[in-house]
Amino acid sequence: MQQDKITIANSTSFALATRAKDYFLLIKFTLSFMVVFSTIVSFLIAPNESLYVRSKVISVLLLFVGGMLITGSANAINQVLEKNTDALMKRTAGRPVASGRMSAMEATTFAIITGLLGVLSFWYWFNLQSALVGLAGLLIYGFIYTPLKKVNSVAVLVGAIPGALPCLIGWVAATGNFGIGGWVLFGIQFLWQFPHFWAIAWLAHQDYTIAGFKLLPGDKGPTKFTALQTIIYSAMMIPFGFLPYLVGITTHTETRGIICTAILFICNLYMVYVSILLFKNMDIKSARKVMFSSYFYLMIVLLALFLGRP
Repeated sequence: MQQDKITIANSTSFALATRAKDYFLLIKFTLSFMVVFSTIVSFLIAPNESLYVRSKVISVLLLFVGGMLITGSANAINQVLEKNTDALMKRTAGRPVASGRMSAMEATTFAIITGLLGVLSFWYWFNLQSALVGLAGLLIYGFIYTPLKKVNSVAVLVGAIPGALPCLIGWVAATGNFGIGGWVLFGIQFLWQFPHFWAIAWLAHQDYTIAGFKLLPGDKGPTKFTALQTIIYSAMMIPFGFLPYLVGITTHTETRGIICTAILFICNLYMVYVSILLFKNMDIKSARKVMFSSYFYLMIVLLALFLGRP
């Protein structure tokens, strides 16, 4: 009898752990965490601290929870709408809805509840403006970008909008206004997404083709044209790297403001460099280098801006 109870307890624990893992996959936890990271750092970079809730630490925690709820909702909607195509691709076939471990109805219910809670939490704890921007990002990602992926590569341009809105959300949550600083941070993350995503699409081209996704700028797959576009957008990031200093996101009165600008300049030059390597070599290794470089780029740039703030 005691052994039976232990067996039942172990089975229950395993089932709960498996269910929790499925929800982590449903919200794409790692991706969501990166998105919320941008929101929080932008929030901390913003100059107005008068709207903090009780303390900076509590504000950051509330922002993290609200951001994860909204982002998780958008990712859940994405998996519901793409359950059939996800099932065709090796890297996504194991997702809970695509594999059948979770019903589309359950995932949809989860998306509605988390989306509403996330938007309402931004509204209640911060301001209506940040809640509306969060809602806009959720709707664009879930209901415009997601179905557009099968229609035209302009989906990448559309998807870059909700991908960059977290920076604006963080700024607006802290200041209550759509200041130039928030738009500069939005622009930096907006441009960053093109070399980042095209590198991913290059690596996943075979899977994407099977699913019918049209996400590379050329209609013939990974070509010189795609690599050239990666160089162009990486080069466009260079002048944007000076804007934080020019508009006052970073300090003008201390050396760290200049150091921050130099870090952004070096990071942008490096993104151009790895993009040129992709154009030159036209191989998986170079595409992977662009992808991983872009991950480190965003983290370094945002942290540099945080440390360089007035």
